[in-house]
Amino acid sequence: MSKILKRIFTSLSISILIYLGIASGLTYFGGPDAAEDTTAMNGTVMSKAGSIEQGDIVDQGIDFSEMMLDYSDMPALQSYTARDGTLLDYRYYHSDSNKVLILLHGSGWHSQQFFPLAKYISEQGLAQVVTPDLRGHGMSPKRRGDIDYLGQFEDDLADLIGQLKQDAELKDVKNSSIIMGGHSSGGGLAIRFAGGEYGDLADAYLLLAPFIYYNAPTTRPNAGGWAKPYTARIIGLSMLNSIGIHRFDYLTSIEFNMPTAVRNGTETLAYSFRLNASFSPRDYVKALGAITQPLFLLAGSADETMFADKYQALISSTLPDNDQAEVKVLPGISHMGIVVNPDVRPAIKQWLREL
Repeated sequence: MSKILKRIFTSLSISILIYLGIASGLTYFGGPDAAEDTTAMNGTVMSKAGSIEQGDIVDQGIDFSEMMLDYSDMPALQSYTARDGTLLDYRYYHSDSNKVLILLHGSGWHSQQFFPLAKYISEQGLAQVVTPDLRGHGMSPKRRGDIDYLGQFEDDLADLIGQLKQDAELKDVKNSSIIMGGHSSGGGLAIRFAGGEYGDLADAYLLLAPFIYYNAPTTRPNAGGWAKPYTARIIGLSMLNSIGIHRFDYLTSIEFNMPTAVRNGTETLAYSFRLNASFSPRDYVKALGAITQPLFLLAGSADETMFADKYQALISSTLPDNDQAEVKVLPGISHMGIVVNPDVRPAIKQWLREL
């Protein structure tokens, strides 16, 4: 081997070792980000219409008071079998409609969060509603806050749709329209699903205050105080992933600030790297641009985690040729209110009826 080749080999080896050292150090030592001192800026400035104005810093987290409801009447959990043999739970809301709406819950929650909305939609005859407990969530998951590999959510959802089409309990699902919907991170997962190999399984998309990506123009810093990411670890694991190393994807990469008053032991307060990454689109611009089906994005002007006034510009720029894409911002509605507030229902009712 010539001296030049030896030097190249030595330099390359040193570079690889440095790269691996940095990535491993960030992965091993990276903990949750320190909370910023925003004492002087924590006040939520509301406009007369009840909006959190663009540019306001919101760090008090999400208002969960609207979620403190009576859930005793919820449909019982059912299960379907995913391709790896795991039984995954969902709830089914019967209707005579030939539309089937699948609603994906947000971070930390499970199918319970959709109870009032799903009940309304089904009772109004607007759609049959299916609310799955995503893998790693719910009453008794195999491993809370973790999945087996990046992208497993999409495989699970494709398996769910496949089983629904064979389920005799559901009304004429084989000839039904499948609507993929989601709230917050669940909305981000719906976008990821649309941009992946199974996107054509859905005939329409319903996004409720979707978390599109951490650096999307619609996302407030740290989701308004709700999320505490392990930024250094995420960078380290992303570096390792880029060279095909997934051995450490099980490590925690984010925690959530859920008030103790609304916890009941079924919440999921931390996510592994692979689970958290599986909620987000691989490339949100491309994923949104892949949606040719009808799309309805609904958000509230008082959202604590998203800049609701920026959704329209994002959708218009990524879906310029989709004249079936609609964005609506409702005044005074919060991040959780977009799911449970009765004032949201007329807009969803109109869209589903016209679909």
